[in-house]
Amino acid sequence: MSQPPQPGPHRDGGPRSRRRPRSGTEPVTARSDIWLRTLLSSIGVPFFAAATALFAWWAAASDSHSTPSDRLLTVLAAVCGALTLGAAVDLLVLKRRRRQEREERG
Repeated sequence: MSQPPQPGPHRDGGPRSRRRPRSGTEPVTARSDIWLRTLLSSIGVPFFAAATALFAWWAAASDSHSTPSDRLLTVLAAVCGALTLGAAVDLLVLKRRRRQEREERG
């Protein structure tokens, strides 16, 4: 039976590392696709922000007897707002990660 790959010379397990230790047989250099995440988050932020504004406006303009109800529209606005926040945070994380990679290289 072969041994799992050992951590390489990058930040796994260093004194200032905040990463968790490796727990399985995942590749040492496994990374998510930064450009795809950036693209999806860049599309998601304005889309979900517009959906939040639309649902909030619709909820404010409707009454309790309309269909869909103002309560449902408020929930949809809150969900879209949370997705907007999540996509915006992901963009900030990706920006920091690209900056760190540039600093490590240069």
